Amino acid sequence: MLVLVAPGQGAQTPGFLTDWLALPGAADRVAAWSDAIGLDLAHFGTKADADEIRDTSVAQPLLVAAGLLSAAALGDIPTPGAVAGHSVGEITAAVFAGVLDDTAALSLVRRRGLAMAEAAAVTETGMSALLGGDPEVSVAHLEKLGLTPANVNGAGQIVAAGTMAQLAALSEDKPEGVRKVVPLKVAGAFHTRHMAPAVDKLAEAAKALTPADPKVTYVSNKDGRAVASGTEVLDRLVGQVANPVRWDLCMETFKELGVTAIIEVCPGGTLTGLAKRALPGVQTLALKTPDNLDAARELVAEHTQA
Repeated sequence: MLVLVAPGQGAQTPGFLTDWLALPGAADRVAAWSDAIGLDLAHFGTKADADEIRDTSVAQPLLVAAGLLSAAALGDIPTPGAVAGHSVGEITAAVFAGVLDDTAALSLVRRRGLAMAEAAAVTETGMSALLGGDPEVSVAHLEKLGLTPANVNGAGQIVAAGTMAQLAALSEDKPEGVRKVVPLKVAGAFHTRHMAPAVDKLAEAAKALTPADPKVTYVSNKDGRAVASGTEVLDRLVGQVANPVRWDLCMETFKELGVTAIIEVCPGGTLTGLAKRALPGVQTLALKTPDNLDAARELVAEHTQA
């Protein structure tokens, strides 16, 4: 069984959309999305520097657009067995599942990015990944420092979120067994209480949308559960802004579903890396550039049924 996944914020790098825009029809599609949300996605995906695309209000729409564009480049492929996304990637996955169309998803993520950027501006906050260590020990240590385990990613990785002072303290005082603390390229303490102001604004934006029920299994970050109602998917997308991402539980669900292969859409790499460690024996492929498309199509053909 094939699972199609979409990465979250921090996966973006300068110029990562350049090669994708050279594909037939891609530039026109991105131009239409840009007009719809009032943001020049082509510029930010090709010419902007790392600081510009670190801006939450830019990074989030850019990531969703990249995910949709790379998935579309696969062509008419058989339906995957399940879909999921990490953090903002959940919105990309909602399109894969047929819950939202492209325009609705990009409109929602534009509002999400703006609301979260505004919430992040209230206090200087950020996120750092902990590499290695025992999860229970690490979580207890984070709580002692006043930090939140905002992403529990599995494969021994937890992402801490909080104020910059709290994160600095973490760098100086790592949990036992943690090899390294790596600051992430994000502009706030996402999936924590610091994002509470963004929830109400996103809920208001969601009122304008009419979600459809998922056409394939949609696995939610909240608890790793498969969600069958489009309304519930949308509700979870809203609430998840201020609640931890449980990617570890998503991968447990993939395992229960019988996953045999995972394809991560552009800018892929993060989630397939986690899967290699947490789901041994499962084939993985990250869509980093269009050069990966042929291999991805072969993997799709091998692990899905038309």
